[in-house]
Amino acid sequence: MSTVDVIVVGGGNAGFSAAHAATESGKKVVLLERGTQGSAGGNSYYTAGATRIAHAGFDDLKGVVEADDRHDVSTVPPYSEEEYLADLVKVTEGRTNMEMARTLVEESAGALRWLNGLGVRYRLMYERQSYAREDGTYLFWGGLHVGNVDGGVGLINDHTAVAERLGTRVVYGARVQTLIEAEGAVVGLTYTTEDGAEHELRAKSVVLAAGGFESNAEMREQYLGEGWGKAKVRGTPYNVGDMLKAAEKLGAARGGDWSTCHSIQWDSEAENNESNRQFTNRLSRQSYPFGIIVNREGDRFLDEGADFRNYTYAKYGREILRQPGSVAWQIFDAELRPMLRVEEYEMPGIGEHIADTIELLAKSTGLPAAALSRTVADFNESIDRSVTFDPTVKDGRKADVQPPKSNWAAPIETAPFYAYPVTCGITFTFGGLRGDLDGRVLREDGTPITGLFTCGEMLGGLFSGNYPGGSGLAAGMVFGRRAGVAAARHAGE
Repeated sequence: MSTVDVIVVGGGNAGFSAAHAATESGKKVVLLERGTQGSAGGNSYYTAGATRIAHAGFDDLKGVVEADDRHDVSTVPPYSEEEYLADLVKVTEGRTNMEMARTLVEESAGALRWLNGLGVRYRLMYERQSYAREDGTYLFWGGLHVGNVDGGVGLINDHTAVAERLGTRVVYGARVQTLIEAEGAVVGLTYTTEDGAEHELRAKSVVLAAGGFESNAEMREQYLGEGWGKAKVRGTPYNVGDMLKAAEKLGAARGGDWSTCHSIQWDSEAENNESNRQFTNRLSRQSYPFGIIVNREGDRFLDEGADFRNYTYAKYGREILRQPGSVAWQIFDAELRPMLRVEEYEMPGIGEHIADTIELLAKSTGLPAAALSRTVADFNESIDRSVTFDPTVKDGRKADVQPPKSNWAAPIETAPFYAYPVTCGITFTFGGLRGDLDGRVLREDGTPITGLFTCGEMLGGLFSGNYPGGSGLAAGMVFGRRAGVAAARHAGE
């Protein structure tokens, strides 16, 4: 048995943020990561690295983003704290914890600058959050402008390098399942390593940053509902709810919405379409606002252009899951095809069907030809072509069908035609533990469990039903930093 000041469980963005903060506070920190060095990083590794922060425009970001030749011809609109908070309230339909939401909004920029100062690199996300205009300039949109250099892979590599420089010990292949309690306080834990050996580690503070339960099919069916066992796990296979269960055994209360999650449209035909560390986020299919989505019966079933992708993508996986066979197809024509994200729609081995007619496209996909042809024809005829198509704003170019398409309605009429099969890819669950703003884990009566802290996806309360894109990584660094500081402070008392 050995003893340290602070133990952090989980080596994703939130866990590393907590570890950095505790180490900077002068404490001896050990981070336990269930993945091996070849499978580490939690869900953060699988992200594109998008991080939503409030800022005052490009001049405000110059000090934190990497240099790029396109900066001089780019427009980056400000994204105020008021807009950020309004977006959180809107997409969660008012179910976000307002204290947590305000803390996230107010501290997001400062937390990013803190990580950048430690060595975590950021850039403007041209390929995901901007459009090139005809005059050669770029316009950013949707409030989400900054991301990690080299995406989630770069984020974890940078975090790992920072931890090494700061002197944090990282133990890989460590599965924690039991917390040790003495006289009402958490004083350590036990874990097993790959060789089957059991270890005991003592500390004055333990920070749980081990994610939700999205990788546990049984728990998905239990809490998210029937059919969720069929969802594809986009990220780490290790988030099976071990630490949620361990904390609950000590009396921890549940926090947030355990009945919903972050889920997106995910390639249903690509080989190895779960926890794919080669393609990570690139099996997403996120250009859907420009085309139409049909189910196995050839019918549309949602408003593809309800809002910017950043505000709808995390809930549309759920809508796909509800369709017959839990599959759907994104449909585009030759005019729209060049607008699709290169990193998602142009790589070998993906699900892609191309045909010279809608009827042949139906044959290739197995969709009913008459129904698909009728859906496309009705959609094309209903478009308000008096409005100019503009992907940089909510242009109001509507298709007046049921369900309507509120923006970016473009006809599907120029051959060849393209279909991309999608299913539900689950990212993370919104329910977690109840905690205060410093991550202290709380009991049902609101009292803290002494010595136990949480952050990241394990801290419930921010999201319900949906979330604004990039706010997950932002929450990880904000509340990870807070939990790390609080854990270090407790260890020093």
